[in-house]
Parts: sequence; structure tokens; C-alpha cells
Amino acid sequence: MSKLNFADWLGIGFIILITIIFLLIPSPAQADWGKTGHRVVGQIAQDNLTPSALQAVTEILNGETLATASTWSDEIKSDSSYDEYKKWHYVNLPLDKKYCEVEHQSENIVTAINKCIKVLKDSTSTKEDKTFHLKFLVHLVGDIHQPLHVGRYEDLGGNKIYVKFFGENSNIHRVWDSDMINNFKMSYTELSDYLQSYKKINFKQGDAICWANESQHHVKRIYSKIQGQERLSYPYLFDNFNIIKDRLFRAGIRLANILNKIYE
Repeated sequence: MSKLNFADWLGIGFIILITIIFLLIPSPAQADWGKTGHRVVGQIAQDNLTPSALQAVTEILNGETLATASTWSDEIKSDSSYDEYKKWHYVNLPLDKKYCEVEHQSENIVTAINKCIKVLKDSTSTKEDKTFHLKFLVHLVGDIHQPLHVGRYEDLGGNKIYVKFFGENSNIHRVWDSDMINNFKMSYTELSDYLQSYKKINFKQGDAICWANESQHHVKRIYSKIQGQERLSYPYLFDNFNIIKDRLFRAGIRLANILNKIYE
């Protein structure tokens, strides 16, 4: 075997350097709750459907459950033909303004949820349209209950606020999307059963505007506690994970109520 010359060693060193730099870059945030969170919302909704709503949903989704359909809206993001729907996943709000106090220039998560409900209610909608909008609805009802989906524009809903979560590179959006949920070490079925076993709170059904304003209430607290470049671990979990559990539960019940009303 021939010996490596200087150019060979230089090339190997360059590859190692690039690899190290890539590993040190904070990984991008997921768009929303992450797969586990979305499936929890879908499973809670599925468990609370009336028989007529369950029959209608099963037919529209061709036998798929709300839990398994809940992540489809993220999976299609890799297909550029769906780029126009990326703005459906969020709405940016200043901390001092509620949804109706801001002039919105384009579609957003609130208008998208209302559009999905309208399509599902319309008896003239095609099966294809209903399938598309039901898959989006289960996803977006989850998204709007993730507080940072109504975060500030300037930091992309916390995506630019970098932190360490148990020593790993992350950002505050991702911490609320998936890091805290994943740290809980439950599957989506375990977590959905767990939440339904003890969550007996009463809350108003409301609408998408109401849910956005609720999330913004939590956003203000989240921003007030984070200055960036912070190390988050057990104390942060203790202070915030109950909020995540509450938002997941509300999203699932509210989604079920929407579908039960449509197909009553």
C-alpha cells in the first residue's frame, strides 16, 4: 500500500474539519410539535369521536387514523409543489397585539384551519379535497396549540433563539416542539392514554382565533424567561412541561369536537 502524501493528508484533514463544523451547528427546528406530539393530538381526537364522526373520518382517510395522518402535512414539505402551504403552519404576532389587532397580508394558520373546516362541511367537496383538508386540519389544530407557532417574526417563532437542552444544541422552538416531549420517554399512544387518564379540566371550545391568542399568552412567558444561549435541563422541564401536556390535551379534544359537530 502506497504512503499518503501531504496533499492526501490535507484532504483528509479538510473532510474531518467540515464534519466537525457540521456537527457543531445547531440542528434546525422541526416545524411543530414533532411526530410524537402530533400523533398524541390525533390519537386523543380519535378516541373521542362519536360513532358517526369516526365512520366519516375513517372513510375520508381510507382507513388511516387521525394519529397516523397527523404528520402528513410536514412530510409533504420536501415536495416543492406544496410550498404554498408552508405559511399555513403558523402566524407571527407581536407580543403586544392579539390576532384581530394585526393586519394579516396572507393566509396563515387561523385562516387555514377555517378553510379546512369549510371544505369538510361542504357536501359538494370531492373526496380528494376532503382527504387533503382533513389531513391538514388534524395537523394544524396541533400546530396552533404549540405556543411558538404564534411567536415573533424577528426570531422566526424562537427558531433563532439558540439554547442547550441537556447539553445538546437546540433552539427554544425545538425545545417546545419535541425536546421536552422526547425527554418524557413515552410513545404517542402511552402519552395520549396518560393525558386522558388524568386531564379532567374544563375549557371553552373556542375557535382558531381564540387558540392563537391562548398560545400567545404562553409565548409572552416563554420569551420573558429566555435570553438566548442558555442551558436548559430539569428546572425548565419542571416549569414548562405541564403547559405542553395541557396544550396537547386541549388540541385533541377540540379537534374531536370539530369533527363531531361536522358529522353529528
